[in-house]
Amino acid sequence: MSPQEPAPAGLGTLWRLLRPHRPALALAVGLAFVGAAAALAQPLLVRRVIAAIEDSRPVAGLAVVAAAALLVAAALSGVQRYVLQRTGEALVLSTRTALARRLLRLPIAELDRRRTGDLISRVGADTTLLRTVVTSGLVDLVSGVVVACGALAAMAFVDPVLLGVTVLAVVFGLSGAALVVRRLRRASLAAQTAVGAMTAGVERALSGVRTIRAARAEDREAQAVDASSREAFDAGLHLARLEAVLGPVASISAQGAFLAVLGIGGARVAAGQIAVADLVAFVLLLFLLVQPLASGISAYSAVQTGLGALARIEEVLSLPEETADDPGQDVPADGQPVEITFSDVSFAYPDPESASGTGAPVLRGVTFTAPAGRRTALVGPSGAGKSTVLALLERFYDVTGGSVCVAGRDVRDVDRDQLRARMAYVEQDAPALAGSLRDNLLLGAPSADDADLLQVLDRVNLGELVERSRSGLDAQVGDDGILLSGGQRQRLAIARALLTRPSVLLLDEPTASLDARNEQALADAVAAIGPGTTVLVVAHRLSTVVDADRIVVLEDGRVAATGTHDELVAGSPLYRDLAARQLLV
Repeated sequence: MSPQEPAPAGLGTLWRLLRPHRPALALAVGLAFVGAAAALAQPLLVRRVIAAIEDSRPVAGLAVVAAAALLVAAALSGVQRYVLQRTGEALVLSTRTALARRLLRLPIAELDRRRTGDLISRVGADTTLLRTVVTSGLVDLVSGVVVACGALAAMAFVDPVLLGVTVLAVVFGLSGAALVVRRLRRASLAAQTAVGAMTAGVERALSGVRTIRAARAEDREAQAVDASSREAFDAGLHLARLEAVLGPVASISAQGAFLAVLGIGGARVAAGQIAVADLVAFVLLLFLLVQPLASGISAYSAVQTGLGALARIEEVLSLPEETADDPGQDVPADGQPVEITFSDVSFAYPDPESASGTGAPVLRGVTFTAPAGRRTALVGPSGAGKSTVLALLERFYDVTGGSVCVAGRDVRDVDRDQLRARMAYVEQDAPALAGSLRDNLLLGAPSADDADLLQVLDRVNLGELVERSRSGLDAQVGDDGILLSGGQRQRLAIARALLTRPSVLLLDEPTASLDARNEQALADAVAAIGPGTTVLVVAHRLSTVVDADRIVVLEDGRVAATGTHDELVAGSPLYRDLAARQLLV
């Protein structure tokens, strides 16, 4: 199914995006005016040269002036082209920067419902099309209008009759071009949307290439990419057909005008109604009229294509950032123990396809307290809502009912950045970012020195990664940490979290990929954090749970029981069953 296309963008949107670049555009337009004046002067100077030759008058001075006008026009054209190229690159840079910043700040719910490849396409392919709008679009339209108006005025001065013939031929050609150009913007938008869908398909296949290989599904995935590529091809072909019509229409208009002017002009010269110099000057002016008109049609086509890409860019830029509704209040100062309280919390993930806009409830009236400076474990069957509890604490999502409080404050009343500055979060799949060990560790603690990095790696039993590589802390981990084992990625993520010295440490199944030795190293590292840190851990393994100060048992989105390990073994049939199976569910 093709992704939904955003509404087409208008010139007003483009003009707002060009606001930082308006001085450079004004310079380019000014150069276009001066260049147009120099270009328009040439036919009139040639007319005077021919008339002087006919009258046997000196022409050296006029020839020098005509050559100077030619050189000035050429030089101004080169300067203008550089200014436009530089402005186009600056526009692409500023747009890509704005897009990247907005994407990194969008609500998690917004990112969850979109395809990563399509978003990448907007930052890459769509922004590139904006360069064409500047380099061969807006300014060419303006300069083309200036030259065309100047040429028409000069034609009227030379011979009004030939001007009337020219206007009739040009209007006929432009009428045909207008019918095609009107459809270009929507066709361009459809083509860019199809390219985004294709990019998303490729990204999906490459990100799961090992799973695809293991399942021997290469051909099926290739067919899916082929199908999206075919849709992009068809959309591009439709756009190409529309653009292909413009060339012949413009050519017919130009050739028709030349033939009409030469035929009727020649007859008027033969009848003595105009001089040969007038006819030559008029033909040169006709060149100046037709060339910018053809360029203008091409420029208008480029603008429409750019507006199609701009619609996809503006759709993202218009989305509110995650922190748009932050109240700006802070949590209590660092160094104080932090208590976490869930009070009658209900939550359902967004589902745009449902009538209510939300899916089935994930949490239903969840109430529990994680004591300050203590370790609280969340256990329960798969799908009970354990990871969702951590997502609500990080405010990746907000509750749909009840409240989540940190240090006595509802997290919805706290600035997100300040809240997350007090927390460290280790996700279930423990992602490692492409780059070095140092890059990954400094992500949350950019001021840490090498001694801090080495110490935290030793705490999670990863010191050998530094010792066995000549690059030390600069050893690369590969895209998504592919050069590390699953357990090493998990321990690296935990080391990154510990390095921030958080008030709250959130661990989502931290021992899932660890062997017994590394699991014990992790347990020792977490135990050594101290009473100033509140630890909330989602666990499936019994060894992670037995020493917890409090255990919260979740089932079907509800709290089934709370207590210590011994209390729950004695009083909770569900926990007893989970414990009997080592919580490996």
